[in-house]
Amino acid sequence: MKDHIRAFRYLASVLAISAALGLVCFAQQASGVAMLPVAKTAPADPIATLVADWTRARDYTKEYLDAMPEDGLGLKPTPDIRSFAEQMLHLANANFAFASTATGAANPQQGKNLEKMDEYKTKAGLTKIVMESYDFVINSVKGMDLKKMDEQVKFFGRDLTRAAALEKGFEHQTHHRGQTTIYLRLKGVKPPAEKLF
Repeated sequence: MKDHIRAFRYLASVLAISAALGLVCFAQQASGVAMLPVAKTAPADPIATLVADWTRARDYTKEYLDAMPEDGLGLKPTPDIRSFAEQMLHLANANFAFASTATGAANPQQGKNLEKMDEYKTKAGLTKIVMESYDFVINSVKGMDLKKMDEQVKFFGRDLTRAAALEKGFEHQTHHRGQTTIYLRLKGVKPPAEKLF
């Protein structure tokens, strides 16, 4: 008997909810309020999306570079890890390499280890080369043929699509910029606010 009562209550609840929703719809139509059509969205342009994301990443990284005082560029939280400048130079080296592999554009820093080059250990030099690395990625992506995004390329001994190489590059720069948050904190600097959009 209890099961019959429970089933009846469930059925009554479902009917009440259906009736309420029907009344809301009827009231909207009767009041003359037009029902909004379902939004139709065009598929995003992958190239434009990549350019926008890398531009945002460049601007965010610039805020980190601007925030660190000149005397903090050599800061290492522990002796066995990269300094702030070396983290940023590693990021820049990788930006050039990932973009070159993914897009086929010639890497202007091919064969150079930016982390070891003294000309980039000043704030001005460091900022210049890091921004150049982002601009290289952005300009290389702009010149890509969308049809080639699924082509396979070799990177670190792995077969990746060109699109996947760019994704890995984006993940890499995010990782190393994120590591430098603690460097800023150790220097007594408040890190820039997150830039998701």
